[in-house]
Amino acid sequence: AYNYKVVRQFVIATVFWGVVGMAMGVWIASQLVWPEMNLDLPWTTFGRLRPLHTSLVIFGFAGSAQFAASYYAVQRTCQVRLYSDTLAAFTFWGWQSVIVIMLVTLPLGYTTTKEYAEIEFSGAVWMAVVWVAYAIVFFTTVVQRKTKHIYVGNWFFGAFIVVIAMLHVVNHLSIPVDWFKSYPVYSGA
Repeated sequence: AYNYKVVRQFVIATVFWGVVGMAMGVWIASQLVWPEMNLDLPWTTFGRLRPLHTSLVIFGFAGSAQFAASYYAVQRTCQVRLYSDTLAAFTFWGWQSVIVIMLVTLPLGYTTTKEYAEIEFSGAVWMAVVWVAYAIVFFTTVVQRKTKHIYVGNWFFGAFIVVIAMLHVVNHLSIPVDWFKSYPVYSGA
């Protein structure tokens, strides 16, 4: 019996964050034509909501889809249940909390201003913790497989997990000043 509960949760999250993120995109695109749609509030301006829109689509929509696809595929191709139901559930709720952190902090102006790495240091650390748990669940499931070979799809999922971890760490190398502000070690993209 495979763990389809976490897969279903991530599929539902994919649809939810996709709708919210794309609706946010329509709203900020509309602001370019009708600037009064920012409601004269600082946290609803185009400059505050554009990073939120991209983060919701990238992390909420595409990130949740990646979790769902990899968790589904690794179980089926390895013919074994996910390594830990508890850790898999942690990755779901942890990832959703990362998105909620972005949902709150980005409109308030707490941002690194780095494209695709806008979440501030404390949120970035939490994101890394969740990503490491994801790597543990995925790679340990592959190690415990009942098949002799590793399907090529799992190599791609594994490479994605490693490369995104490297990208995240390098993009967030910073010196924290407080919980909501840090300064980058370098000005890389």
